[in-house]
Amino acid sequence: MLLREFPDRTVWSAGLGALVGDPADPLSVLLAQENGMDIGAHRAQQINSAMCQRAELILVMEQHHRDELERRYPLARGKVFKLSEGDIADPYLQPRPAFEAAYADIARGVSVWSQRIRRLS
Repeated sequence: MLLREFPDRTVWSAGLGALVGDPADPLSVLLAQENGMDIGAHRAQQINSAMCQRAELILVMEQHHRDELERRYPLARGKVFKLSEGDIADPYLQPRPAFEAAYADIARGVSVWSQRIRRLS
């Protein structure tokens, strides 16, 4: 979603416990398609020190992600923020309503952060 908002910027998706190389969950792919996005080529990757160094902003889904990221990569402190005020629950292995709720929470967070980024750019 952020890449759609900022096609001229580098946007990564990475996790702390990602199943490296795995594609997006089929429900995520379907919801993205229903909302005009193609994430079929997405493959999971782990965040690493180089990513943290290069990133201007790192957005996470849950507070414990922020805490763990800053613990593993202290140089990331000051540029790690939650995408939403509340935690966004991972819908992995959950039914479609959990994916829809996560998608809606992510979309709201992207909208808020997109406005903030545009104000600062």
